[in-house]
Amino acid sequence: MNARELLISGRRCRLYATDAAEFLLVQPVDRQELATLDDEVAAIRAFRVAPFGLAAFEIADWQHELSPWAAPPVFGKVPFGDGAEQTLAFVVEQLLPHLSDAGFYSAERMSLLLGGYSLAGLFALWAAYQTDLFCGIAAASPSVWFPGWTDYAATRCSQAEAVYLSLGDREEHTRNPLMRQVGDAIRWQHQLMEQQTRSTTLEWNAGNHFVDAEKRMARGFAWLIGTLRKKR
Repeated sequence: MNARELLISGRRCRLYATDAAEFLLVQPVDRQELATLDDEVAAIRAFRVAPFGLAAFEIADWQHELSPWAAPPVFGKVPFGDGAEQTLAFVVEQLLPHLSDAGFYSAERMSLLLGGYSLAGLFALWAAYQTDLFCGIAAASPSVWFPGWTDYAATRCSQAEAVYLSLGDREEHTRNPLMRQVGDAIRWQHQLMEQQTRSTTLEWNAGNHFVDAEKRMARGFAWLIGTLRKKR
């Protein structure tokens, strides 16, 4: 696949394009994840899924740009902001139109998937409550421990057709009392998605939160592509 760097509205983006793509994968990433995107794309292709493109965009302020609402610090001294709405607006109003004008994305022939890791995974889940633009959501090790998240999700309905969830089997074994709730929260989220979506799964991975993020994301996107293509 051909990879190219783009600057869209001042934000660094990387696009992996291929001919006759059936799916466009959209993923917010930090600088570390940008360095492993080649490995993630290769891992997705190893599943021999339908042709896809991937558009990743860099997040400069992780705890502000991906948080759906403000919250106090959970670790360290940096609080969470409320920038998710602006980040989603960037995707809808700037990223996708730019890719469409450049011929890399067609709403008529391509399905949109949104995915992310950690807080970006929570952002992806949250975005599916805001819009029906994304037919699939890949939330790998999502921050479903986020203050107020379960109360919020319990009163809304996801608009995605398929939702992939995953968590490391050591993630709920942490000293932080809030983050220790992640195991129960992801099980609850999966039960909720079973009621609200056509297809969902919860995959448990070996290790803690910091193990094989690119491989976990690849499994999520590959599952979505395979699941949604079967339902066409």
